[in-house]
Amino acid sequence: MTESERMLGLAEPLHQKVSQKFMTAFRAKDILFSETSLAYLQARGGASFQLRYCPALKKKPQGHVSSAKRDPSGPKFDPFEDPPVELLVAQIPAQNASHTLVLNKYPVIHNHFIIATKANKPQTDLLEEDDIGLTHACLRAWEDQRHDGSSPRLFAFFNSGEHSGASQVHRHLQFLPVEDMAGSKIQEWRLLIDRMNVPAHPELPLFQDPSLPILHFSTPLEPGISAADLHRKYIMLMKAALSATLSPGGPLDQSLVVEKDGKTLISYNLAMTTDRMAICPRSQEAAFIPGAGPESSVAINGTILAGTLMVKDETEWDILRETHSLLDEMLASIGFSLISWKQHGSAIKI
Repeated sequence: MTESERMLGLAEPLHQKVSQKFMTAFRAKDILFSETSLAYLQARGGASFQLRYCPALKKKPQGHVSSAKRDPSGPKFDPFEDPPVELLVAQIPAQNASHTLVLNKYPVIHNHFIIATKANKPQTDLLEEDDIGLTHACLRAWEDQRHDGSSPRLFAFFNSGEHSGASQVHRHLQFLPVEDMAGSKIQEWRLLIDRMNVPAHPELPLFQDPSLPILHFSTPLEPGISAADLHRKYIMLMKAALSATLSPGGPLDQSLVVEKDGKTLISYNLAMTTDRMAICPRSQEAAFIPGAGPESSVAINGTILAGTLMVKDETEWDILRETHSLLDEMLASIGFSLISWKQHGSAIKI
């Protein structure tokens, strides 16, 4: 048993547990999987983005099917409070569990699963050390114990705040297997977070991809990194994002307080792989597509840091495939201007 599996307390490999649970739920129709059409868009700077078209999600129920029978003035249905056994993958750690692993009920990518706090903690609060530590343990466990020579990867993302694309208020992070995202055309697409390797600060381990027209930062994660150090890196990214949004012309202010009464002061998306963590502060949830009609609105969440977007309307799908330049405009509209602190710690707008 690997160190990450010991930390999680799993009796079998994580990838095996998730894939078996997914297939069982898929066959029993306990999850509602939606097929997508896939195209590739090229940003001006060279980054390749996946564009997924999923018209079925226009019909996705809002909340749980039983919510219509509930008192409208009562509490909103919480899918993570007591997840059905058909979707429950595991409770972790096995001893004194603080989190649950559960399948996404409405996936568009195979083996999409979620880590949620057992206690109903707010999605808008600062992530805690065990949230980060257990998420990273899942990322490591996914790559462990493969005897077929493959090198599978898992991508984790977190949406926090009103402009982030978050759909549930109960704290949770989500996992997508990279190979399931890429499908058969893995050579045409690379995780966006992997491109964020250009230094953005003269002293701190902050990096960017200068070709992306939206504020973001990443930081490397060393092998064997502890949960405490992971959390410190997370706070560093939060301070960089907040400093760049509040004072885009000034130096990075490491004394900034990033939360008030537990709640973070910005909307943001966070992403993580085994070797990198990234953040993208958000100014609005959805992007408007010119020519797609007055109701056009494409909601964008943390999968932006993987390099993937999804539309539900055929007109939006057609326009974006025909006019790749709109991609840069969409990205710029949902966040903040890209800056770095390369020269003497002073901010430079890129």
